[in-house]
Amino acid sequence: MTTKQLTTLSMLIAMKVILSILTPIKLLNFKFTFEAFPVLVAGLLFGKLEGFMVGFIGSFLYQILFSGYGFTATTLLWVLPHAISGLVVGFIAEKRKEQLDFKTISMIAIFSALLVTTLNTLALFIDAKIYGYYSKVLVFGSIPLKIAAGILLAIIYALALPKTIVLIKKIIK
Repeated sequence: MTTKQLTTLSMLIAMKVILSILTPIKLLNFKFTFEAFPVLVAGLLFGKLEGFMVGFIGSFLYQILFSGYGFTATTLLWVLPHAISGLVVGFIAEKRKEQLDFKTISMIAIFSALLVTTLNTLALFIDAKIYGYYSKVLVFGSIPLKIAAGILLAIIYALALPKTIVLIKKIIK
């Protein structure tokens, strides 16, 4: 790994943390944010390990330093959705390297959004059971809104990702 690549990954991690903090819409357990963008960039540009690292380290730093919860018994559950998403996106990107067109990136972004929504719902379910605040409405009530928001974000990401990746490739080469 070159110094430019390492620097780029560090910046993507920092960007993940900042975008997690800058949440334009937050209602109960629903959060509309652009925090997945750097994870997608890392996975598409560098691969599965780097996508995982940006998702894991970025989410971990946010959880520990800025979420208001610190380190708890369920911290890793909240870190894993974006980490696993980065891993999967990187894996798919490595397999489809030559075919990363708008349609493919759109499908990857939508799949990632649905994966993160599913894993976050699972984390919320386990967290709620462990800490005694479980309610069907709280855990599952906002799923349609989360899916719709995820698809909207995936479309926005699909529009921005191809140009972003081209620009970053020029910088790191």
